Amino acid sequence: MSKKVGKVSQIIGPVVDVTFDSSTTELPNIYDSLEVSKKDGSVLVLEVQSHVGEDMVRTISMDSTDGLSRGEDVISTGNPILRKKFN
Repeated sequence: MSKKVGKVSQIIGPVVDVTFDSSTTELPNIYDSLEVSKKDGSVLVLEVQSHVGEDMVRTISMDSTDGLSRGEDVISTGNPILRKKFN
């Protein structure tokens, strides 16, 4: 399976739209998690909420979108958000 890589296309508060090249890859599934490596080195997790057309998904951010900008790469994990286990 090839990596699904998209680009941030719109940010409205915690809602982030991500565009994928539909000619080379399928859209991530609903509830899949996506990851954005921010400029400060942190990773922002997004959850797919809906498919918007054939090449875009609408996501909800799990943390602040401050510092996020259009055009940044987004990578689909292919899995839903997983809870970390702490001992």
